[in-house]
Amino acid sequence: MDSVKEIKSNIETELNKEIPNWDNLLKMTLAHFDCSTGTLHFLDTNSLLQLKTQVGIPEFLIPKLATIPIGKGMAGIAAERRKPVEMCNLQTDDSGVARPSAKDTKVEGSLAAPLMHNDKLYGTIGIAKPVPYDFTESETNLLMEIGTLISKKLS
Repeated sequence: MDSVKEIKSNIETELNKEIPNWDNLLKMTLAHFDCSTGTLHFLDTNSLLQLKTQVGIPEFLIPKLATIPIGKGMAGIAAERRKPVEMCNLQTDDSGVARPSAKDTKVEGSLAAPLMHNDKLYGTIGIAKPVPYDFTESETNLLMEIGTLISKKLS
């Protein structure tokens, strides 16, 4: 079985549980993409992204990313645009997409994708590597597919 089929199968297995282990799901995703850091945010009833789980985020930064408004930072912009947002090197970004505190994560290649199902936003998933990296179109599409699988569970 190729790795793309395997990750989708593993995620579907986790999502088929009555209560998915979101930590395990995020860790599986990070392992597949060879990433060191990741976040999973779910949209609340006030249209704010609430942190569900994270891997590799420094403790002192967690309060800054616990609640993210739509349109702020990579996750918020991915949610607002309903499209993936990528950065080859978050450390040298001057586009204004990444918040200044994002540089404290020490990650470089980053990808945030909205959790979408039937044109409805459910949250975001973000993954990052400690080195500059351009995610391929197939990697971006796979993260979007993972987001759709998560969204179906949340819908």
